Amino acid sequence: MMEAIKAAAKEMQGEMVSCRRDIHKHPEPGWTEFRTASLVAERLSALGYELKIGEEAIDRQTMMGVPSQEKLAEEMERAAKEGAKKEWLAQMTGGLTGIVATKKFSEGGPVVALRFDMDSNDVRESESPDHFPTQEGFRSLHDQAMHACGHDGHTTVGLAVAKILAALQDKLKGTIKLVFQPAEEGVRGAKAMVENGDVDDVNYMLGAHFGFQMKHTGTIACNVTGFLATSKYDIHFVGKPAHAGAAPEQGKNALLAAACASLNLHAIPRHSQGASRINVGKLIAGSGRNVIADKAFMVIETRGASSEINAFMEQEALRVIKAAAAMYDVEVQVEKTGGAAGGSNSPELAAFLEARAKELNIFKQVAGHCDFGASEDFSYFMERVQSHGGKAAYMMIGADLAAGHHDSSFDFDETALGYAANMLAYSAASLLLQGEKL
Repeated sequence: MMEAIKAAAKEMQGEMVSCRRDIHKHPEPGWTEFRTASLVAERLSALGYELKIGEEAIDRQTMMGVPSQEKLAEEMERAAKEGAKKEWLAQMTGGLTGIVATKKFSEGGPVVALRFDMDSNDVRESESPDHFPTQEGFRSLHDQAMHACGHDGHTTVGLAVAKILAALQDKLKGTIKLVFQPAEEGVRGAKAMVENGDVDDVNYMLGAHFGFQMKHTGTIACNVTGFLATSKYDIHFVGKPAHAGAAPEQGKNALLAAACASLNLHAIPRHSQGASRINVGKLIAGSGRNVIADKAFMVIETRGASSEINAFMEQEALRVIKAAAAMYDVEVQVEKTGGAAGGSNSPELAAFLEARAKELNIFKQVAGHCDFGASEDFSYFMERVQSHGGKAAYMMIGADLAAGHHDSSFDFDETALGYAANMLAYSAASLLLQGEKL
């Protein structure tokens, strides 16, 4: 089976490069992945996967950071013009762009899930003649949207793995679930799929990302730990304007409330049980030199080494914000726009994956423990599967990078697509044949 997977991945390299470049050329930020999701649905349907899409895959009530209805409609219309089929688009109205594709094999095996994120970044792609996508003619067609993190590659690999496993279906047991997730950037999308129950029956769940600590093609880390839990908030303070010279006492100063909150947010004690973070990333307030500021807007985030530590930071942050608003007698509106759980790989599954990586004998380096030290909302899937008695693990698959993640000059070595397809297809197939216990 291993040799069959290797041969299939090698044969599909050109197909994967073509697919990746097509997706890269048509980037779509979180909750607007209409064309990308339509492409995924079309190909998986043709491979015989049972699809859950739209309301069947996403819990609308727990979606975070969703664009306006006007923006969603605009993006859907563009997707249709760029080739998305209307029968798929009709099921994604309102930004419901998540897909769960399932294929059942013979009886007796486990449920194995793989997650692939689809969204792009809010970045204007470099037009430099030295930028490879510019040279090869697949630079983003969309202003202020770019695949600057490799999710175009993740989606491509997901489609390749789907094809490989479908070809092996007579040899496999159990069930495979391929989760194509919207809105990973800003950690907005996973929770709505988790709360929908999409992975409640999963025994093993895998996620992967190109780059980060694995910066060179042909390397891999199978034991990624240290996911920081995080919460993202938009804060609106609303006061009352007044003439700053003639009648300042008649105003209610939203700027001072926001400034007070900002200073005291950074005064929240660090947590003794692990890393804790808080950051005010933006503060905009006021309207003029001689006007008592009646509006202020802040964006903040909290982080913690565990979900419990982040919950402490989040609770304290909200307390400080509400207290600052009360002190200056202004209203405050709080909107949660993103979040991720804490978590670490299941050790047994990480060890299993490391053994498979060595067995494949294609990697130049199979790294041991790797600390993530950042946030990724795959952790919601990880936490849910582990809480239901299953095992979950996240891998970093090495790729030479032209620039850092989220940089306008980001690009990755397309050779890495083959390494990822090999590893994920072989790991999934091995788990399906392994049974429900490692």
